[in-house]
Amino acid sequence: MNCKISQCVYRQKNALISTLLPLFIILICCGTMLFGCADSSDKKIKIGLSMDSLRVERWQKDRDIFVAEAKKLGAEVIVQSADGDPVKQNEQAENMITQGVDVLVVIPKDSIASSQIVKAAHEEGIKVIAYDRLISESEPDLYISFDNKQVGYLQAEYLLRKKPKGNYFLLGGDPGDNNAHLLREGQLRALQPAIDNGDIQLVAEGKHWAVGWDPLDALNKAEQVLTKTNNQIDAVVASNDGTAGGVVQALEGQNLAGSVLVSGQDADIEACQRIVKGTQTMTVYKPIRLIATEAAQAAVALAKGETLEKANQTVNNGKIDVPSIILTPIQVDKDNLDEVVIKDGFHSREDVYKTE
Repeated sequence: MNCKISQCVYRQKNALISTLLPLFIILICCGTMLFGCADSSDKKIKIGLSMDSLRVERWQKDRDIFVAEAKKLGAEVIVQSADGDPVKQNEQAENMITQGVDVLVVIPKDSIASSQIVKAAHEEGIKVIAYDRLISESEPDLYISFDNKQVGYLQAEYLLRKKPKGNYFLLGGDPGDNNAHLLREGQLRALQPAIDNGDIQLVAEGKHWAVGWDPLDALNKAEQVLTKTNNQIDAVVASNDGTAGGVVQALEGQNLAGSVLVSGQDADIEACQRIVKGTQTMTVYKPIRLIATEAAQAAVALAKGETLEKANQTVNNGKIDVPSIILTPIQVDKDNLDEVVIKDGFHSREDVYKTE
């Protein structure tokens, strides 16, 4: 009897083990899957930062501030610079898509060519932010920039207040950059009334553009116009500080630096030094810390599927009205250089006033 009972108990134990073992295995698998899901949700956000170039001083600052803010928010950033080559930029973006980025932030070299980046990213479910320059003929998820028409307006309006009559030379930026055309639109909005009433005359028909925002090309264009006009120029609306530097160099060659008004944009250190020296009249400061920080925060929010409450405007890119965050630029001259640029921590006072 006891033997039979033992055998029964043994058989019952085996039956119980046989029944529970598969359940135990299932529980282990489910647990693994659950942990895997938890790991997936806690996976570090990966952001791709695709940059036109790092040759211009301000873009180095954008990169550093953006990366620092993204890291503070727990995200990893992959940075690629295309060295001004739109084909290379598209290839680099494809590579970042392959690496599994959650969001692509693009500073496009060519606003139309970069539309392929948006298309390729969206095919993989990756969000795209157009940073500082609008991407055309596509459907980016966000555009963040300063009001570039207003930047152009501030440049020309300032010079016009200082020199309400005379010969003006408009030097545009890179013709392939949508921002260059927005700047020109703003510049003409400021100047057109004075053009119409004959107070100012545009020399060289306003057709000159500095390819690639290249200071050397700006120098060559300025020298051509100075020769053509026999140095009869009163003001140069240069679209950024790099091109302003080329213009000032051309003016120095004719002993005109300081007597001809020159605008700029970006508050580059050399431009600030020229303003102190008196060879560049003004620049437009676009608080880089603000745009880079806002962009990093927006990228992380998009990666998390959050709503961007600050994107309360839209800008049409020829295909859609792109949700946009538009920031405010500031006129800067020698009178408010300390208060705006230095106080903001963009440059140190020691560096700005180092003019030797």
